[in-house]
Amino acid sequence: MPKNSYKIVVLPGDGIGRDVTPEGVKVLNAVAERFGLNFEFEEFACGGQYYLETGREWDEGAFDACKDADAIFLGAVGWPGANLPDGNIAGAGIIFGLRFGLDLYANVRPTKLYPGIKHKVHDNNKLVWDPNLVDLVTVRENTEGLYSPLRGRLSRGGTSELAVDTRVITRKGAERVIEYAFKLAERRDRGAPKDGVKRVTCIDKSNVLEGCRLFRSIYDEVAERHPAIEKDYAYIDAYTQWLMRNPDWFNVSVTTNMLGDIASDLSAVLGGSLGMAPSANVGDNHAFFEPVHGSAPKHAGQDKANPMAMVLSGAMLLDYIGDKFSDPKAVEASKAVEVAVEAVILEGKTLTYDLGGNSKCSDVGTAIAEKIRSP
Repeated sequence: MPKNSYKIVVLPGDGIGRDVTPEGVKVLNAVAERFGLNFEFEEFACGGQYYLETGREWDEGAFDACKDADAIFLGAVGWPGANLPDGNIAGAGIIFGLRFGLDLYANVRPTKLYPGIKHKVHDNNKLVWDPNLVDLVTVRENTEGLYSPLRGRLSRGGTSELAVDTRVITRKGAERVIEYAFKLAERRDRGAPKDGVKRVTCIDKSNVLEGCRLFRSIYDEVAERHPAIEKDYAYIDAYTQWLMRNPDWFNVSVTTNMLGDIASDLSAVLGGSLGMAPSANVGDNHAFFEPVHGSAPKHAGQDKANPMAMVLSGAMLLDYIGDKFSDPKAVEASKAVEVAVEAVILEGKTLTYDLGGNSKCSDVGTAIAEKIRSP
């Protein structure tokens, strides 16, 4: 049932995360005002910069607050020179702490080309792609694969001689993320842009890797439970070229952790900019939402980063809340955010440098919020 108030933990993190996160919150406040939603925001400092200042990756009590929250809103983590004693990047423990600690097994990364954006694959002076050709979602397994913490080095006499990273594919991990992908395909309003067919593409390297063979066999089992969704297969190397040549074929794709990380970053090019790429990390009981882009230290604190990925991650947060708590106002608010983003892009007056404009990050956030308040 809908709640009277939703608790949102806000983690701005590092670099441009600190620039774009306030704009995401600004837009959430605008939809709350318009649709009668109530958000209780609780912000915690975290990340590499925070580690250099305090020796901790995040505020005390932050993880417990995340466990109790209805959703989590994360900016970005990572900062030059901020490394833990074991050599890991300070701040990575936040991402992996949330993914593994809250069992957020599905990393959901939509790619959509909005009208008025020229993506970077073609010569912008000759061709602007039809935005109707790009509307897909990559669902990536999030808690195993090559990101499993089963790794190490052999060092002798101070020399590193061997490094081992163990890739783990389990039935539980594969089945639940594939099931998520099929349910997502059923729930989406449209199928693939090319033919309207709702399909789920299994991306793997099952011609070589045993873990991928297991993943594909479980995909076939899950597909039997969803006969209305078309099955589709692609080896990862072939998928990368098909994605660039024929993105309109794809609707929902599902794959393992590392393959999904690479494939979804590639697909973000089709949306015109990493500044347009939102994402969700979803489990059965918890979820956090973040832009795909990193902390971009060279742009940090300059009020120039594109906040639209953060804003669209907020739209995904609203849709998640609407689905989880059966709140139609949150679902409507999610759609309103997308409409407002599209309107600002089409207007063309308030765009950041990556989209061909020179507006400030804060001006873009304000423009989107104003579109929501006055549709």
